Amino acid sequence: MRHLVALAALALLGACAHPWHAVGVPAGATRDQVIAQSGAPSRVVDLPGGGQRLQYTLQPLGHYAFMVDLDPAGRVVRSRQVLTEAEFHRIEPGRWTRADIEREFGPPALLEGVGSFRGTVMTYRWRDLANSNMFYHVYVDPQGVVQRAHPAIEHVNTPNDRP
Repeated sequence: MRHLVALAALALLGACAHPWHAVGVPAGATRDQVIAQSGAPSRVVDLPGGGQRLQYTLQPLGHYAFMVDLDPAGRVVRSRQVLTEAEFHRIEPGRWTRADIEREFGPPALLEGVGSFRGTVMTYRWRDLANSNMFYHVYVDPQGVVQRAHPAIEHVNTPNDRP
């Protein structure tokens, strides 16, 4: 009997609104349906040409960010997980701005400075195709323009990492 209660509780939790559900939203769904399925977004941003993007991010500690794009009528055009190598390769240094980065990927896990660059380094956590923990660093100059971007390995120090 206890197993049945535990199983029922897990099923109920799985049915609750959660950001992971944002990636499975069908095209044509309404904004209200998205929120009922995925919960309140972390952020809502306007899209060029009209419409909005509902951002569901698991940053700063998670490795995923889900974007749900709505047309001007509030219907889903597409939904996807954006913290991927293919998505990061869309970044165009010298053309993209900090606002572009935050619109496309959501808020970063970290905002840092380094001695070798005058500006801000926006860092995102993500997982590569081998499911390795990674960072993606985006260097933004004081004028807000992306100057460079690149991946890096996120080294995790755990007891299993010791010889």
